[in-house]
Amino acid sequence: MAIAPPSPSTAVSPESSASSTGPLAVVTTLFFMWGFLTCLNDILVPHLKPIFDLNYAEVMLIQFAFFGAYFLFSIPSAKVIDWIGYQRSMVVGLLTMGVGAFLFVPAASVPSFPLFLVALIVLAAGITCLQVAANPYVTVLGKPETASSRLNLTQAFNSLGTFLAPFFGGLLILSAAPRTMQEIRSLAPDALQAYRLHEAATVKTPYVGLGIALVLLAVAIGSFKLPKIPHAQHKVGEKVNDSIWKHPNLIFGAIGIFVYVGAEVSIGSFLVNYFSQPEIGGLTEKVAASFVAFYWGGAMVGRFIGSGLLQKMKTGGLLGICSVCAAALVTISMLSTGHFAMWSIILVGFFNSIMFPSIFTLGVAELGPLTGDGSGIMIMAIVGGALIPLAQGAIADRIGIHHAFFLPVICYLYILYFALSGSKPNSERHART
Repeated sequence: MAIAPPSPSTAVSPESSASSTGPLAVVTTLFFMWGFLTCLNDILVPHLKPIFDLNYAEVMLIQFAFFGAYFLFSIPSAKVIDWIGYQRSMVVGLLTMGVGAFLFVPAASVPSFPLFLVALIVLAAGITCLQVAANPYVTVLGKPETASSRLNLTQAFNSLGTFLAPFFGGLLILSAAPRTMQEIRSLAPDALQAYRLHEAATVKTPYVGLGIALVLLAVAIGSFKLPKIPHAQHKVGEKVNDSIWKHPNLIFGAIGIFVYVGAEVSIGSFLVNYFSQPEIGGLTEKVAASFVAFYWGGAMVGRFIGSGLLQKMKTGGLLGICSVCAAALVTISMLSTGHFAMWSIILVGFFNSIMFPSIFTLGVAELGPLTGDGSGIMIMAIVGGALIPLAQGAIADRIGIHHAFFLPVICYLYILYFALSGSKPNSERHART
């Protein structure tokens, strides 16, 4: 694995911290791009569902394919970083993402749902490489005591991407006057194929444009001189007299990442369909997509605010408060209808804001030279975004989309446990015994 924490003798000095502002700004553009592309999945879900006549469980294969790539490619990505370093790994990640974006063209030309899933896997493989490189890189690019605040700040720009993506996707991908499933199923075979070709083709221009942007960004990142961080590079063959399994905060933290990403993605994936329900909003898919942006925009605002709060508050305490509020808001939405149900679940995004960076930094605390292995496990746990939405889709097919949100509530309650107890590092656990 690639990352090791800064030791007291090699930690970044205040002077070098000041000089890291430029590199931090450059790396932040990567957070924006993968946030933007990840959130476009929330537009693909309602768009591809009628085209291929999918139920909720089937259409959630979009998120399963995308987030399943994190499980498959996080360890290989770490090996790539060991081999070619952080900066070149970021370039490789961007170029891989570009290939995935261009693959949407043949997928839409057939059209074929399995080919769309292949394109998403390739796209997500590139994003995984960026995540494995950028998250710990930001963590060690500055003073250790402000790592959580710094990661929150960069994640805020990730949320800016997720905020803008629904507007972009709703405008260019979703039809202004979508057909009902009854109308689609009544079409003759030739007319049905023509309909699928027409609707699937709307993804071509947006994803080709994004592919070009990713290639250009890869060229820009490759030409920029990012500082090397020798103390954060794993020494091949180095033996450590410790084990990641002796650090409960890492194990509980990995589960925390699993359920957090699963809850966040589950909610975001179902919002367009949820807001289209007559008892909730009765909105068209295009209008509903614009409201999804407020869910992700809340996370953006919360991360900017959280970046400041985390310099004054304990990370675990703020994480606990946010998890309670998120669980309460989802429950309120399940028990209500109309705009009250809409806005209560939209507000969950605000309290999601600090969860990922907070769980990540608490999970890898006090791992010493094992921080790299711990970081890899935490990134692998993002696979929760593949499995939990799939489970919620199966539940929604049986009991309805409105009450299927009990699954994210359970996830937030676990995060509360992690914030209050599971996140304690060994120094605190041993001090109590």
